[in-house]
Amino acid sequence: MGCENGYVEPAQRAAQSPTDPRVDVPPTAVVPEKHRLMRSPKDIAMSLLVLLVPIAVLLGFYRVVLDADAPVVVDPAPVVAEARSANAFPVSEPTGLGDGWHPTSAGFRQVDGARTLRIGYVTPSGGGLQLVQSNVPVEKLLPAELTDAAQSEGSAQVGGRAWQRYTARRGEQALVLLEPTRTVLIVGGASEAELTTLAGAVR
Repeated sequence: MGCENGYVEPAQRAAQSPTDPRVDVPPTAVVPEKHRLMRSPKDIAMSLLVLLVPIAVLLGFYRVVLDADAPVVVDPAPVVAEARSANAFPVSEPTGLGDGWHPTSAGFRQVDGARTLRIGYVTPSGGGLQLVQSNVPVEKLLPAELTDAAQSEGSAQVGGRAWQRYTARRGEQALVLLEPTRTVLIVGGASEAELTTLAGAVR
């Protein structure tokens, strides 16, 4: 049949393109993208909770059961023995520091007659201090350890000996003991009381 008066046979209508303006196609309900993607605050909170609970459990296990916050402790005795065997200067090993003090590093270096023993500590408050004993000339040792701007700030009597207070790197302070055959230097960011405690343990 023809298309008189705008009438279209059903068979013809099916064959025509859906975009043909003459065809009456019922609209399809479309959910806007933004509505499909929207989530309620409760859904977001639940999703975060599912992620955070296992992380919190693992972190607690790591810190409490495995004691992950404890410093890694080393035994400085072999390094101290090596320094003593070099017989370059009298070597002191701190004694009587207590359980809160943890040696975390130790090394002995020999370069062209220069000998330097270093022992690093974590203090009871969690600060860090380094004990240095060396026969390097003091005019070379202090700039290397405390920077070129290091200056003496007076003396302090510790354990019956006169230590010199020195400025150091930012956030650090130092005590220096000058002896004929060695220089003893304690430097770090720990408190002044802990600095003095370590100095008093050096005998």
